[in-house]
Amino acid sequence: MNYRTTIFITGFPGFIAKRLVERLAGPETQFFLLVQEAFNEKALADVQEIAESSGLPQKNFTIIKGDITESELGMASADVDVVTRETTDVYHLAAIYDLEVEKELAYKVNVEGTKNVSDLVRRMSNLRRYNYVSTCYVAGKRDDTIFENELEHDKGFRNYYEETKYFAEVEVENLKKELPVTIYRPSVVCGDSETGETAKYDGIYYVIKFLLKFPEVFRLVNVGNDDVRLNLVPVDFVVKGMTALANDENAVGKTVALADPNPLTTKEICDFIAEAVTNKKSVITPPPNVVETFLKSPFSPPITGMPHIGVPYFFIPQTYDTSEAQALLGSHGIECPSFNEYVSTLVRFVEQHPKV
Repeated sequence: MNYRTTIFITGFPGFIAKRLVERLAGPETQFFLLVQEAFNEKALADVQEIAESSGLPQKNFTIIKGDITESELGMASADVDVVTRETTDVYHLAAIYDLEVEKELAYKVNVEGTKNVSDLVRRMSNLRRYNYVSTCYVAGKRDDTIFENELEHDKGFRNYYEETKYFAEVEVENLKKELPVTIYRPSVVCGDSETGETAKYDGIYYVIKFLLKFPEVFRLVNVGNDDVRLNLVPVDFVVKGMTALANDENAVGKTVALADPNPLTTKEICDFIAEAVTNKKSVITPPPNVVETFLKSPFSPPITGMPHIGVPYFFIPQTYDTSEAQALLGSHGIECPSFNEYVSTLVRFVEQHPKV
């Protein structure tokens, strides 16, 4: 069969990658899914699930064993020939999303891996778009408004995840001169706004899990503040945004912040979570420095469940400008829902699924 679209995706069967495949699947589309051997079994099960739900034959989904850290992405030479000849669209998601990742591994996967993917992309004769997933946190320790057309800075980073995603984006940014590239910067991604489904309990889930331990007691104290806004986006918004802009010629050469244009303060977020859990707001809001000091203390992780590496993200005075994203997504009727609109859905999912 001659396919109209052939999509090469790295990072499958990751949470966002799987959802991308589900949304992009169609009778005239085939997929080359680069999968590490350790995830082959899950990838096979997910492909079967997607094929059944979409009514498409499994032959539309080809799992290719490989690894972005290796030359030619660790693919067999025959696979390399087919991928470079037939691929029309690339989605590069594979990365280590771990705030505690060690330097050597972070550079190997996030930076060198992205270089390897980009080298392969350069050889794709029928390429229409190279879609790269970055993060708003390439801004590192900047404490001002971050515009979508800004990248390079010398403010430093909080960890090697931020640092290596930054240098990886620099690599892809430089490709805009020669290839049709679109870069996506999601902010903090949480569960589906309609189902609550998520694959990992981190970020804002530390607060949700904390309040669910002893709701009527823990909800009394609000650990947020009015000075910092935490930018949260549901995974379905991210996937809808990416799939829409990947086929929008106006997005070629653009970097878009897939972030909430009107993020809530951390105090507002904590109150909405408390209301979703107990139908009541908090009573006391300690000074931010007191809360931060406690969260960084050795007593905090066993009580709150929040590792020290995650604490700074609740006190970052950054604002992500979304002008480009809003202009582009607006033409597709896509808007980011506010956290208060779907927080109850997230809480219900956690209650029903204590472990994911």
